Amino acid sequence: MEELIRVRRQKLEELKSQGHNPFFCNFKPTHRAEELLEKYGGLAAGQEAKGSRVAVAGRIMSLRWHGKSSFAHLMDGTAKIQVYVRCEVVGDEAYRLFKRFDIGDFLGVNGSVFKTRTGEVTVLVGGFVLLAKSLRPLPEKWHGLKDVEIRYRQRYLDLICNPQVKEVFLIRSRIISRIRKFLDDRGFLEIETPMMQTLPGGAAASPFVTHHKALGRDLYLRIAPELYLKRLVVGGLERVYEINRSFRNEGISTRHNPEFTMLELYQAYSDYEDLMEMTQELIAHLAKQVLGTLKIEYQTQPIDLSPPWERLTLAEAISKYGGLDLVKVKDLRSRAKDLGIEVANNESDFQMIDDIFKELVEPKLIQPTFITDYPIELTPLARSKPEDHRIAERFELFVGGIELANAYSELNDPVEQRERLAQQMALRWAGSEKAGKIDEDFIRALEYGMPPTGGLGIGIDRLVMVLTNSASIRNVILFPHLRPEV
Repeated sequence: MEELIRVRRQKLEELKSQGHNPFFCNFKPTHRAEELLEKYGGLAAGQEAKGSRVAVAGRIMSLRWHGKSSFAHLMDGTAKIQVYVRCEVVGDEAYRLFKRFDIGDFLGVNGSVFKTRTGEVTVLVGGFVLLAKSLRPLPEKWHGLKDVEIRYRQRYLDLICNPQVKEVFLIRSRIISRIRKFLDDRGFLEIETPMMQTLPGGAAASPFVTHHKALGRDLYLRIAPELYLKRLVVGGLERVYEINRSFRNEGISTRHNPEFTMLELYQAYSDYEDLMEMTQELIAHLAKQVLGTLKIEYQTQPIDLSPPWERLTLAEAISKYGGLDLVKVKDLRSRAKDLGIEVANNESDFQMIDDIFKELVEPKLIQPTFITDYPIELTPLARSKPEDHRIAERFELFVGGIELANAYSELNDPVEQRERLAQQMALRWAGSEKAGKIDEDFIRALEYGMPPTGGLGIGIDRLVMVLTNSASIRNVILFPHLRPEV
């Protein structure tokens, strides 16, 4: 590798000494590769496109020498196009210069279009210019870029060498674009909330801490935008959403990245039942618009996204998939241990139920399934069911064994909300000299009155995982967080 880099640097110096500047040129393409392939794809083999004059630019991905003529493929952001360079067309001096180029260099060419006898749309080069010299060779084309660590750390190289990776991120972009249109068409307003907050709230998670010098105080990277979005509903913005970056100072796994993207929305005069309908409508819409089908595959498992989706209560799901009747269990801790589930000594029964669900049930929820009726203790910001105050009006959506969405009817009683948050803080900081703080401004906002509201959060990264059949969240985040290189 070092020798190859040395040779390329030497070529660069030779080019400069001959008056060429490989890093400055005002070449302007008239067409992109995909345009040319579409426009001239109908030519017959061996036919020229009379009167065609095009300029195209891209990275050299292949070179084939045939005496005094050469073929190369240029790749731009849309596709690859073949170019044909002949000594008798460009001249001896220019052809000698062309033969100094390497795979990976950026080249601009102009010329006419024809289709080769083998049926490939090609540009017959009349002139060319080197746009940027590549000093590092790309991985050998027949090996590709397979090393996972290199792929994640050098995503730029991954995108060059693995077209399927680029396609994943094109799909991700289209998904986000379609989400925006779906919500905009339904009267939602896209807004932005602070990423640095004085108090971490909206979820039970460990925050990242930073320090603001001018204010002389610590701030927290948001773990969720929830409390700010609800303030806006109080203020009269009845349908709001944010496609936000959130941060949680917790573990890294195939489904967790410390920095992640989430859709969070709030709709006044609605509840979790309304949001179940919206969620299945939105995701089915995305699959149809972006993938063209409601029948997908995730990690060899066929999935049908056609609504309506199954709905099970938490207890029903544990009974159906875990064979465990929560009503009949006398000692939940012992039962969990019998099932091989590790539980902490200070865990409540409700936390253990959540552990049992994640271990026994979640991996089996392959088809789209709404799980409802969670214990209110696990959801301090949700409204309880009027017929049973122990149960929250909440659902989680699972597809392919992955949790994709979480939603509930929002608690809008400021007195009860304060009590719930105080209980949550007491549990979180039990046995610690520190004490968590309640967001008093949020309580004050609720005291002015918030209409009945439904709130929904969808993990964008996980949604893209399922829709692109990606096994790891790192495959759908361009620059995932990684442990230090050894």
